[in-house]
Amino acid sequence: MIKAVFHHTDTDRISGFEITGHADSGPYGMDIVCAAVSVLSISTVNGLSSVAAIDPQVESDEANGGLLKVGIPKASDDQQQLVVDALLQSFENGLKDVAANYHSFIEIKIEKKKISGGVSYVKDELTILLSP
Repeated sequence: MIKAVFHHTDTDRISGFEITGHADSGPYGMDIVCAAVSVLSISTVNGLSSVAAIDPQVESDEANGGLLKVGIPKASDDQQQLVVDALLQSFENGLKDVAANYHSFIEIKIEKKKISGGVSYVKDELTILLSP
């Protein structure tokens, strides 16, 4: 199962995300859930770099169970933040659409973090398990 965690700030901006696991919804090369998640996530990371002109912190490890971890740096201005927010929200919405149709293969969790005195902690945690 693919597990996606979106990290939201206390102002509901997406500050990063982590995707782990494999869908195993079909044979290698024919796994449409894996393909959808891969296309959405890679396009988002590429868009953050090329469209929003930020340098996301990316950690990946396909060999050990599949991992993509992305941290979003602070935007330089309001216009850049709008682009970053649009890309990340579109990505989250896209994964939710995939999960709605393939709920046995993907789980999405939203973690809201509150920043207090420079330290972040989990304020609320919402797990979305979409089922028929």
